[in-house]
Amino acid sequence: MEIAWSNQARKDYYRVLDYLHENWGLNEVKSFVDKTEEVLGVIKKYPKTFVESPRKRNVRKGFVTKHNSLFYKVKPYKKEIILLTFWDNRQNPKKLKY
Repeated sequence: MEIAWSNQARKDYYRVLDYLHENWGLNEVKSFVDKTEEVLGVIKKYPKTFVESPRKRNVRKGFVTKHNSLFYKVKPYKKEIILLTFWDNRQNPKKLKY
């Protein structure tokens, strides 16, 4: 399956990288990039590995770190996975939109 990034996912991803760079340094940025690539590899190979969202069908939540999750949508007929958003798990879940 192919992975496509939504504009929101790309914006959220770079926001996390900027935050990590400003507050924690390049090692944390590299670690987050590596963990994200690892999760994307799992998603690409096994799209249904992570738990399905109770709010929307075919949307799943993968954990990148204990503080960050990745929401993505599986489109099995198009053989496509769309990354929807990166989410800081410490935020109010009522604010989550995808």
